[in-house]
Amino acid sequence: MLKQRNAIVTGATSGIGLAIAKALADCGCNLMIGGFAPVGVPERLCADIGSQNGVKVFHSGADLSKPEEARRLVADAIAAMGTVDILVNDAGLQFVAPIVEFPEERWDHLRSVMLDAQFHLIKAVLPGMIARSWGRIVNISSVHGLVGSPHKPAYIAAKHGVVGLTKAVALEVAEHGITCNAICPGLVLTDLIRNQLPDQAKVLGCTEDEALKRVFLANTPTQRAIDPAEIGATAAFLCSDGAKSITGTTIVVDGGYTAR
Repeated sequence: MLKQRNAIVTGATSGIGLAIAKALADCGCNLMIGGFAPVGVPERLCADIGSQNGVKVFHSGADLSKPEEARRLVADAIAAMGTVDILVNDAGLQFVAPIVEFPEERWDHLRSVMLDAQFHLIKAVLPGMIARSWGRIVNISSVHGLVGSPHKPAYIAAKHGVVGLTKAVALEVAEHGITCNAICPGLVLTDLIRNQLPDQAKVLGCTEDEALKRVFLANTPTQRAIDPAEIGATAAFLCSDGAKSITGTTIVVDGGYTAR
């Protein structure tokens, strides 16, 4: 379906990003995966994904909080693969605190990784996509790009910004064979969620298991966490020809969370 297309997937050394990278590789895409990981892990992931799918897989440890490194990631991908046909912006992180206690440097860092970096990466890949009249951009937002909750002001502001950025980009490139969409996952039980549980438990005065149920699953009708592979399958569909008329929208994968 996407054989020999070339894709960048950020935040792809674990969790949702890794699931998306694997889904695109299953479709025949060559990959540049971005993300931090312990020594040896990126090399192993590249070898495993590449050998399992007969594709080329490269890794970049670019720090996306720095615009010049975001631009370098795209340049390295073009040097390695020749073109960038697909960009999936998944890199993310979290910090939880009441807004009156929220460190300003944390606000700046979360915004730079989850919103500013998407702008810089999109800006860098678009000239090539426009020249070839084909491209797919998938931005990973969150249900918290649509609704709010306490103690996560930077995350929620950035994810809302991603939804707006997605719409703006989609309108600008709609006549060039390029689509731009956002996926808004609900509770996907990744390290990003697990790492929040101690702070949430402290704020609520309960155990981590209770915090998971009270904070993350309380309003999820299906009462189960989402498998990262479900997000991977959604991203792969949005990159396919079957989704060529889907652009400027948010695809919500949340177990019914936002239906209430």
